[in-house]
Amino acid sequence: MIGAAILFIVLGILIKYGKMYFLIAGYNTLSKEEKEKFDIKGIANVFRNTMFGMAGCNILGYIINQQFENHNIDTIMFFGSLAVGIPYLLITPR
Repeated sequence: MIGAAILFIVLGILIKYGKMYFLIAGYNTLSKEEKEKFDIKGIANVFRNTMFGMAGCNILGYIINQQFENHNIDTIMFFGSLAVGIPYLLITPR
């Protein structure tokens, strides 16, 4: 689960600070005029915050798993972060 958290953090950093907007589905297929209609920096902020939040949930799940030695907690936190994070990215107004 720590690997997934690291992946989420790296993706958030790459999209926001590395300006790798092509990682945002559909953005790289837009024409230059269509791209100008979007606030890509705002969208990148949403992606960064969501990815960091999902990573935080995974790390928290891992820590709780280690404390209570319940191996289901980190799995539940992982899928819970996906269940909340992905719809958030899809629904959040841009």
